[in-house]
This record gives sequence, C-alpha cells and structure tokens, in this order.
Amino acid sequence: MKTVKWVFIASFIAVFGFSNLAIGSTNTGSKFLMPQDKGKYGNDSVKCVENLSLYREFYKQWKASDFQNSAIKDAIGSWRWVFLNCPQSSQYINIDGLSMMDYCLKNAKTDKEKSAYIDTIMMLYDNRIKYFGKEGYVLGRKGSDLFKYAPEDYEKAYYIFKKSIELQGNSSESFVLVYYFRTAIKMVDDSKIEKGYLVELYDNLSNIISFNVAAKKGNPAELTEWENVKGNVDLAFEPYASCENLIEIFSKKFNESPDNVDLLKKITNILDKKDCTDSQLFFDASVNLNKLEPSPESSYFIAKMLVKKEKNQEAIPFLEAALSIENENTRSDIYLILASIYNASKDYQTSRSNARKSIELKPSQGKAYLIIGDMYASSAESCGDNDLTKKAAYWAAVDKFYEAKKADPSVEDYAQKLIEAYSKQFPIMETLFFYNLNVGDSYTVGCWINEKTIIRVSR
Repeated sequence: MKTVKWVFIASFIAVFGFSNLAIGSTNTGSKFLMPQDKGKYGNDSVKCVENLSLYREFYKQWKASDFQNSAIKDAIGSWRWVFLNCPQSSQYINIDGLSMMDYCLKNAKTDKEKSAYIDTIMMLYDNRIKYFGKEGYVLGRKGSDLFKYAPEDYEKAYYIFKKSIELQGNSSESFVLVYYFRTAIKMVDDSKIEKGYLVELYDNLSNIISFNVAAKKGNPAELTEWENVKGNVDLAFEPYASCENLIEIFSKKFNESPDNVDLLKKITNILDKKDCTDSQLFFDASVNLNKLEPSPESSYFIAKMLVKKEKNQEAIPFLEAALSIENENTRSDIYLILASIYNASKDYQTSRSNARKSIELKPSQGKAYLIIGDMYASSAESCGDNDLTKKAAYWAAVDKFYEAKKADPSVEDYAQKLIEAYSKQFPIMETLFFYNLNVGDSYTVGCWINEKTIIRVSR
C-alpha cells in the first residue's frame, strides 16, 4: 500500500467548492491503493472506462464553453477518479490535466494555491513519463512550464532542460533550447555554474540549431522558427562572448589539455564563429588539431590565420589541403584566397585559374571578377608594344568589373569606381583610326590574357 498526496486537492476545494475529496484515504478511512500493477484500466475496468468517457465529454464541454468556471467542475470530478485509479488508461489524462491546471493556476487567489497547482503540473509530467515514456520530449515541456510559472525555480528548470537535451539531441524542440540557455545564464549570473560551461553549452546548442536549420530548408515556416532560435541564443550569449572572455576561458583549458581533440574542435569552432581568429590561442589550437586529426576544416583555420599574419606562401599548402571541404561556398572562398595570394606574387595565370574556380562554385563571387580585372589592368603595359596593344587589356579589365557588378551587389560601388578609372585608359579615336579599327568591333586581347572583348574609346 502507498499513501498518495496530491497537493492540488485543497485548492480544488477552495476554488470550486468540492467536498469529500480527501486523497490518501477513502471516505471510510482506508488508504488508497495505487494501480501501477493492475493493468491499463486499473482494478475496476468498467468504472475506469465510464469515468474516462465522462471526464472527456465534460472536458470538451468546458472547452466549448470558453473555459467557464462552472463547466470545469464536472470534468475535474471524473478526471480526478481516472487519474488516481487508472492513470495509464490514456495519456489524455495528463494532457487535458495540464489545460485544467493551467486554468486553475490563472484563477488562483493565493500564493499557496498557485504553488499547489504548479506542483500538480509537475506531477502530471512525471506521470506522463512514467506511463507513456518519451522522457526527453516531456521533460522539455516540463522545464518550460516550470520556468514559465515559477521563474524563481530556474535552477530546477535548468537541470530538467539539461536532461531533456541530453536525451533529445537534434530532436529537441526549438523553444526548449532558448529556455535552457536562459536558465543557464541565470545559473552563471548567480555563480552556480562556471562561465566556461556557458560557452560549451552555446557550442552544443549551436550544433543542434545548425542541424535543424539545414534540415528545415524545404519548410519556410520551420526554417524561420529555427533561425529565430539562433538569433535569440546568439543575442543572449553576446554579453559573455567577447574575444577577451572566450580566450581567457579557453586558454586555461588549452594549457591543461593541449592534445584534447574534442576541446581543440570546440575552441576553434567557437573562436571562428565569434570572429576571434586573430588570437594566438586560435592559431595554436588549430595547429594542434591539424597535427592530431588532420582535416580540411583545421587546415582552413590555419590558412586563414597565416594569411592574416601576411604569411601567404606558408598558407598555400594549408589552403590546398582544405579544398576537400564539402561546402561549395567555403571552397569558393578558399579559391578566392588562393587567387589573391597568386595575384600578389604576380603569378597571374595561376591566380586567374583559382579565381575562375571560385566563380564556378559560387557565381555571385564578385571579388573573383575584381581580381581578374585587376590583373588584366596591371598587365596592360607589358602585354603590348604600341599605342593600341598597350591599351587593349583595359577593355578586358573593365569587362570583368562589369561582371563583378552584375554578380555581386556588395561590390557594385567599388566596381563602378574601377570602371570609371580604367575607362579613361582606353585608346583614343585617333589610335583606332590609325589601326583601321571601329568602336564596337570584336577584339581578342593577346599575351597571357587571350580573351575576346569589344573595342571602345577613352571617355
């Protein structure tokens, strides 16, 4: 035998005027026997089915009556019976119970009543897990209701969310992640967990969010929902996400475990997301990660750091190693960096080859067109031996600047300035006349450029 205490009964009596509702004993004073081992419909299957049907009908009437106080009394009487005698008969007992307890909570007159209803809501979630499973999913909802109804109990909610996320992983509901992160922030602010854990949690939640953003690409409504979650979590993390804070937190961990692959991945991922890649910590972590577990991603991290340090030639092998990254936009960016490096060293043909590969992967890569145009303009003098041929490369250069404008609005203004500047370098009309050429005719620029263009005159 087990004595059952249901803290909400006293509040029912106060709010709805029930009588003879003592839980833990019957009217004769005998203790109530829990029905866990008595089958789906408990000790009295006929009475269970009868009360289940009655409460469901009364519950529907209550909802149809716009949740009137008087209409809920009939529903609660039958609902209470099935909840205590055959709780495993239907999960609607717990789902409908939440609606009724929410209504009771909103209409409670004292803090004691409110506390009783909150406790009952928590019990309903526990009952649902006990009889119907789906623990991770239900815990997410339980934590959300606890944080909503009793924000002062955020620590309890935090641990509920923690277990829910551990169980659900990528299947977690979007709002659960937001509430979990908010409770974690309160835990940090009240010195109940270390700030470093918040960073790790941000990384874990970001991975879940990224998974769902990618998975919802074909569903605009759900995609927007997850993008909003990302925005909420990023915004909440911002005060704790300065490069100074992150480096301070991770430097200690790195010095303690410089060969911990999981830690190195976390450090490089978070510092990259928060644009803290100028730090020595980012570089050291990337190098160690690449030694222990070579990958295109770690090679890319190292390459970007070397480029920022203006060690371009050292960056080339790392960039080439990173070209097996699956993401086409990232590969396009890698080819663009290679194009810039080879352009700076005046290896124009190799630079152009990389720029074209960048455009092939990402047609909107306007900077690649700018690099090609810049090389054509820089080659003008060396690609000719008279007044015409020394100017012809500017035609091809301006063509590329126009293509950059068309492909990428973000470079439009800069490309237009280049168009105006280099158009002044076109041959004059007298030069065209001397070589028997006409404006608008097709012309192939020679030298390494070897590209068709249109004849124009200086503006």
